[in-house]
Amino acid sequence: MRVVIAEDSVLLREGLVRLLADAGIETVATVGDGPGLLGVVVEHRPDLAIVDVRMPPSFTDEGLRAALEVRERLPGTPILVLSQYVEERYATDLIGGGARGVGYLLKERVAEVAEFIDAVRRIAAGGTVIDPEVIGQLLGRRRTGDPLEALTPREQEVLGLMAQGRSNASIAKDLVVTEGAVEKHISNIFMKLDLQPAQGGHRRVMAVLAYLGRAGS
Repeated sequence: MRVVIAEDSVLLREGLVRLLADAGIETVATVGDGPGLLGVVVEHRPDLAIVDVRMPPSFTDEGLRAALEVRERLPGTPILVLSQYVEERYATDLIGGGARGVGYLLKERVAEVAEFIDAVRRIAAGGTVIDPEVIGQLLGRRRTGDPLEALTPREQEVLGLMAQGRSNASIAKDLVVTEGAVEKHISNIFMKLDLQPAQGGHRRVMAVLAYLGRAGS
């Protein structure tokens, strides 16, 4: 796997390079600002771009805007955005541009090396990974008329794990239930969110999008 990294902190940038190298993942380019990201992605066509949300010059959302530009110019490029704090809007903006091959994680997750590397590989393979802290905030919200209100607490739990990019087997292990039980919960989620079988494998992504739609409320 080949990645590029856009991160203005030299310490974190070099730390990521070494961490990825230890996992057999090659970093083909690093940049310290948003504008530089598009150039290295066009040049190297990496399997994944890892991008800090806040970079020079204003340290607001340069990294996110650069990531969205990459997705617009080179559709399908897997993107993992790293953020210092939980900012639901960023997750919503990123996912709203196309849910395959995207991730939004807090920087503190990098310290959980095995889980971080697993997330990197899942995103590069076209999966969607959202930080548990963002999911936790969304789960705490309630709105009148929200279709997710029809879900049982267990179904919301399953949907939250789906949003983390977890497989059915992983969800079953985490909840200490059978895979068959997980499949039943997911089927109920699809039905309650009115996601039809004709939508095929995209139903899982669309369920996560419905889930993340709370962030914009």
